Amino acid sequence: MAALLTADGHFKPTEELATYFTSHGVTADADLATYCGSGVTATHTALALESIGIEAPVYIGSWSDWITDPTRPIATGKD
Repeated sequence: MAALLTADGHFKPTEELATYFTSHGVTADADLATYCGSGVTATHTALALESIGIEAPVYIGSWSDWITDPTRPIATGKD
């Protein structure tokens, strides 16, 4: 996630990360987890959050796992 990195590929300073996440509605008391398509980006985000003191476990398998459960509803059409 490029928004979390400096030009040389390191995480931005914690103050900048905290500002970034706060501006997106993430607070220290939030109950959250991270996920993405396969878990790679979610892990990156969880590490950035951890660096500012926010615990956000990674949903292992992420979207690729979530969609394999046939009991989950699937939205189709305009609704």
